[in-house]
Amino acid sequence: MIRHRPFGSGHPYSADTEQRSPVDPVAGEPLELGVRTSADVASVRLEWQRDGVAQSPIALDRVPRNSRGQSVDGGHLASAQARLARASGGWRTTLDGLIAGERLRYRFVAPHQSTRWFETQVAGWVPDAAGLTEVGAARVVPGSVSRLVAGDATLRIRFALPLAAGERVVGFGERYDALDQRGTTLDSVVFEQYKNQGRERRTYLPMPFAHVVGGGGWGFHVRTSRRVWFDVGASTPDQLWVEAETGADGTLELALFDGSPREVLRAFLADAGRAETLPEWVFRLWASGNEWNTQAEVMRQLDLHRDLDIPVGSVVIEAWSDESTFTTFRDAQTSVVDGAEPRRLADFTFSVDGAWPDPKGMVDELHRRDVRVHLWQIPLIKMRPHPLGQVKADAEAAIRDNVLIREEAPDGSLRPYRNRGWWFPLGLMPDLTDERAAHWWTEKRRYLVEELGIDGFKTDGGEHAWGRELVYLDGRRGDEKNNLFPVHYAKAYGDLLRRSGKPPVTFSRAGFTGSQAHGAFWAGDENSTWEAFRWSLTAGLTAAASGIVYWGWDFAGFSGEIPSAELYLRSAAAAAFVPIMQYHSEFNHHRTPSRDRTPWNIAERSGDEHVIPAFRAIAKLRERLVPYLAEQAERAVDAGEPLMRPLFFDAPDAEEAFAHPYQWMLGDELLVAPVVEEGADAVRAWLPDGEWVDAFRGTRHSGGVVERDVPLDETAVWIRASAAERLRPLFG
Repeated sequence: MIRHRPFGSGHPYSADTEQRSPVDPVAGEPLELGVRTSADVASVRLEWQRDGVAQSPIALDRVPRNSRGQSVDGGHLASAQARLARASGGWRTTLDGLIAGERLRYRFVAPHQSTRWFETQVAGWVPDAAGLTEVGAARVVPGSVSRLVAGDATLRIRFALPLAAGERVVGFGERYDALDQRGTTLDSVVFEQYKNQGRERRTYLPMPFAHVVGGGGWGFHVRTSRRVWFDVGASTPDQLWVEAETGADGTLELALFDGSPREVLRAFLADAGRAETLPEWVFRLWASGNEWNTQAEVMRQLDLHRDLDIPVGSVVIEAWSDESTFTTFRDAQTSVVDGAEPRRLADFTFSVDGAWPDPKGMVDELHRRDVRVHLWQIPLIKMRPHPLGQVKADAEAAIRDNVLIREEAPDGSLRPYRNRGWWFPLGLMPDLTDERAAHWWTEKRRYLVEELGIDGFKTDGGEHAWGRELVYLDGRRGDEKNNLFPVHYAKAYGDLLRRSGKPPVTFSRAGFTGSQAHGAFWAGDENSTWEAFRWSLTAGLTAAASGIVYWGWDFAGFSGEIPSAELYLRSAAAAAFVPIMQYHSEFNHHRTPSRDRTPWNIAERSGDEHVIPAFRAIAKLRERLVPYLAEQAERAVDAGEPLMRPLFFDAPDAEEAFAHPYQWMLGDELLVAPVVEEGADAVRAWLPDGEWVDAFRGTRHSGGVVERDVPLDETAVWIRASAAERLRPLFG
């Protein structure tokens, strides 16, 4: 076996051994060419031509079998590729001295076998402002615009924006590493970074938008769904360089906004779309655990909430389905039907001895307790192991009815795209960006809402679309639409809920420009560490600055060893003052001791008797805050502002707004300053100009720096003095 895939797997941060890197060769840059072979191949050579002239063959170097970037990769795709690398041999060579415009033709030859011939053209950068349009006040640095050209095609456009001394740059979607991105490099591509997002500086929810805070105040939005790279004063301290992929027409539009952060965000949301007001109940505590995988276990956990007097408003049931169709409860008995046919509750028989003996009765009981129920979803049809029964019928119908994303084969034909990661490997992916396909997919789930009574969906795994060779049903390709898939994924489920007469409550981790208008979000998978706690808060503030209103995170982390009692309570106390408050824990194969992030498990594991009463106090305070949160969310949506907002929205010229990066305003009246360091028992906070009242103690403070000790069951909160009489009673 010998294989070369010019585009590789589509991984944005790591080149596969068998690919061309970069995919589009650039004059003056080295070009790596590689293949994968079976282990018995002893040598490989490159035969190649430049503008039709044969060049001397080149012997490839063997690449170690674990070459596939395991240390820098993240998520499920990377794990699959690393495993592939260990199982096969790799070979690679590097070409230098390439000239713009020349055409390369090449193939790889091993004993008794070879690849087909491949062709590509070398691109070069040309100083030329053609194709770039500025909308708004012109800010592009004169003479900075250039195009990456291959023949008659423009592949990218690059330009610089000025950065004045003291200006801060905030936004770019949800970012974990820092509030102010000045001095860094980053990009906008949807990526499943499994844990350590702050260290790897990759995100599920990017946007090519940012505020430039300080001075007169301005912002920008690169109006594209393709990949964009940003050098935010890292290479040239007084310039922000932007490099963006372009479409076939070689054009790019840059929107520029002048004004305060509020004005900039409002202008951006005119492009992206504003949030839709969600019902008041979304502000109550959300609870879940991946090992709550039976009806008995779900009810046991919700009984404990009731018995311990800890209020809860929503339960997310992740491990409910057969994980093949994502429409059928595990253990339910049903006959196989045409895969396009919507299901009905009457189609299923539930065994009294099964995992879910009476899901309708369970949902009804939880509703009687005023608890909403959400089910987990993945946008794939599972194809491994080889599908049988209903999942086989679903796959056949999806292919027959042409509702799938496809990919272009080497011969130019189209075939169904197969998921490239180990998480549901080779799964088929519905094109949820297409209205007909989205309706086809979601109608099969309508019975869950209308007959079972489900209130919302956790729209997980929106990052599975990889590669520019993907072809969507409207003919557009992956380089343009992959980033948009998670936006339409949440929209498709929101539309299902609307059709069923319910508010569009979806809970997603992936997104892009446009996600603002579709449901709620959480910050993705993370460990239970203090560092991850701080990363998560930064993620919430940057997402808010980019127009996401309904946001939360798995407070105290969901993965690895359980958090300490201190981390759990500090994180919970902070989460009581973000838009979505929820705890969650990953699957641990039911090993003991349990790793559930319930307050009773943390209390038992830590031996700290303070955990349950302290958490009860936090959860009850959250319940009292729900009317305020609902009122302020409605105001924020109407005004085009964040609900949880960084302090620079209120004081854009204040250095202190960035000197205290883990503080925020919650609505117009509350300022929150959590404890985010292990062992700390006090905070040093900054209050903007005006009069403030300590929410718990009633002491009055003028704007400026204030220090305060903070018990474990509190977060330091100040109320704007004009609202203190109304809001102080909420704090007991």
